[in-house]
Order: sequence, then structure tokens, then C-alpha cells
Amino acid sequence: MAAERLVRGPGMLLVWLYGVMSVGAVSRSAYQIATEFDRAPLAYTLSGIAAVVYVFITYTLVRGGETARRAALVCCAAELAGVLVVGTWTVLDPAAFPDSTVWSEFGYGYVFIPVLLPVTGILWLRRARRAVPTA
Repeated sequence: MAAERLVRGPGMLLVWLYGVMSVGAVSRSAYQIATEFDRAPLAYTLSGIAAVVYVFITYTLVRGGETARRAALVCCAAELAGVLVVGTWTVLDPAAFPDSTVWSEFGYGYVFIPVLLPVTGILWLRRARRAVPTA
């Protein structure tokens, strides 16, 4: 039952979006790290970190339960912080990023989904906590 609670309604959309972002970020970062790492090591490393975060959040949302919900909430907050830091950094110092990351310019290359997704995730996960019946 705990797993159902996180992936019902809007939670299912979050799982789907995080799954899509996971596939995209893992594919992109794996290719870039394997073939072009010398060109932009910082950008490609940050894309790899984003990929790991997306995969972990997807896993915790599917797993469900209170511990997974809390872990996903912490990861969404860390993801949002990462998007804001990297997004600001890429705007203020574009020379530091010869190639973009998933979080560059707050996710501009991904239609701003990287900045909207953790906010939506945090709201959903906080709501899911309130929906848990207390015994």
C-alpha cells in the first residue's frame, strides 16, 4: 500500500517524468563522459550527477513507503539546490561551461523541466506525507 500512495495520480506523472529525465541524463552523460570528457569535464560530471539524482528519485518514488518518501524529498531538495546553483553559475560565468549540462540555465535545454520537477516533487511528497493516516 505504501508504494501505491506515491505513484497514484500526480505521483504517477512524477515517476514518468523522472524516468524520462533519468534515461535522457544517463544517456547524455554516459556518451559525453565516454567520448568527450576532455572538452568539458565540469559540465559532463555535473550531468552525470544529475543522472544519478534522477535515477535515485525515480527508484524511491516507485519503491514507496515512508523511508523512500523522505529520501526522495531530501533528493528533490538537493536537486533543486543543484539546479539553482548550476543554473546561476552557467548564467554568470558561461565560459566555465564550454558545453551545457542538464541543469544549465535552469534547464533551458530541457524546457525548464529540471527546475520545475523538483519543486513539483517536493510539493507532491509533502502532500503524500499529510495523506498518511496516523495510527
